[in-house]
Amino acid sequence: MAKKRKQGSGTLRKRADGRWEGRVVIGYDDNGLPKTKSVLGKTRTECLDKLKKLQEECAPPIRKCREDMPFGDWLTFWYETYCKPGLQPRTQEGYAERIYKHIIPELGQIPLNKLTQNDLQQFYARLKTSGRLIRVEQYGPGLSDRMVRVCHASCRAALARAVQEGLIRINPAAGCKLPPKKSREMQVLTQEEMHRFLVQAKQDGYYELFLLELATGMRLGEILALQWTDLTFRTGALQISKSMYYSRGQLHITEPKTKSSIRTVILPEVLLKVLADYQQRNSSRWMFPSPVKEDAPLTPNYARRRMQQTLARAGCKVVRFHDLRHTFATMALEHGMDVKTLSSIIGHVSSATTLDIYSHVTDFMQQQAAVRIDRQIGKTDAPMPAPEPAPKPKPAAFSPSQPKHRKPGTGCLYQINDHLWEGKYSPRDANGKRISRNVYAPTREECEEKLMVMIEEMKKEIAAKKAVLAEIAQL
Repeated sequence: MAKKRKQGSGTLRKRADGRWEGRVVIGYDDNGLPKTKSVLGKTRTECLDKLKKLQEECAPPIRKCREDMPFGDWLTFWYETYCKPGLQPRTQEGYAERIYKHIIPELGQIPLNKLTQNDLQQFYARLKTSGRLIRVEQYGPGLSDRMVRVCHASCRAALARAVQEGLIRINPAAGCKLPPKKSREMQVLTQEEMHRFLVQAKQDGYYELFLLELATGMRLGEILALQWTDLTFRTGALQISKSMYYSRGQLHITEPKTKSSIRTVILPEVLLKVLADYQQRNSSRWMFPSPVKEDAPLTPNYARRRMQQTLARAGCKVVRFHDLRHTFATMALEHGMDVKTLSSIIGHVSSATTLDIYSHVTDFMQQQAAVRIDRQIGKTDAPMPAPEPAPKPKPAAFSPSQPKHRKPGTGCLYQINDHLWEGKYSPRDANGKRISRNVYAPTREECEEKLMVMIEEMKKEIAAKKAVLAEIAQL
């Protein structure tokens, strides 16, 4: 059995052609993935010598950590060595912003072994009163309680590592008094608001996106990363295994942070029929493709903007996209879904998280559970508490407002007279030249259908011409 090599000394193997190959990690990219280099040798000894030489050439300059080094230098060393390699690019941006814009300018020059709890406490107080660097007129001079807490978390983690390394004896960040942790107020849509919202969403062209969100409670990054291969229409199983986000203008598709976020949700038949009809009109591999970029999903910011426009047109209160997730969970609990099932559907780590977030909804469920225990153990005839009957009025008739601007890529629609509508689509052909075609119908609905068919035909023709030009270019 081969002896295991020491960690950090690289790997060594014999190739099929008889030569030896040595490989060593020289660093990590922005996604936290290792970057490697390799050497080849005719013999094992020759390959080992080359591997050691490669390690010496690629080794970073040795930084000697001392107990009296500036706290800013230690914080930078901690972030680059222990923290950054395991973070996603968007998370790296948050760490770098608070370390290099807030912490180091204020505390960076203090020696590591001279940093006290009082220094940190005064620093947190300054952040709270005058720490904001941008948008001061809009939000005021002080940073939020959450920003103060995350700055403290970075300082505490870096100083805890310094204690482990033996550079300082105790962690001065332990025991600091922080602003209270406040949960953001939860907003949910009422039944009437959901009805108006979905009616308006159908008019705006994003009915399937918001209906799926209200039926599953997925996170924004999860629903935008869906592809048609994730859905099995025969069984109704929707596999949620990816999440997407944008960072510095680039799209990133990654696995969710926790294993519990990788889950399968069974969709109802009504929703499956809606998605099946929607797929017939959607030629992209993405379930919710971008209207302006080919082979790309909707971006989070675009989805949020469309949602706010639809809410305003439907006369609903302003809520976040994440509040649609809260709306689904609240409705599920109110209609009798147990907490464990809900926790698995929305991808929480444990049922305790679900109970903590939706405690206001589960109070009645806990009262019912207490009565059941009393009946079984105490052998009493305690009455089961009944929910207060909530009036369920029939949704009022709602006429969606017509947007002034149509969705990109859907053409234009004009009413010529009382009995004639015109649809027009003007894309660029394979050579970049603008081309136009028109359709006509006696009603708006019929013209919309004809226009949709014409747009799909023109897209296929342009794609075929682009393929021919690409083949010619390769000759």
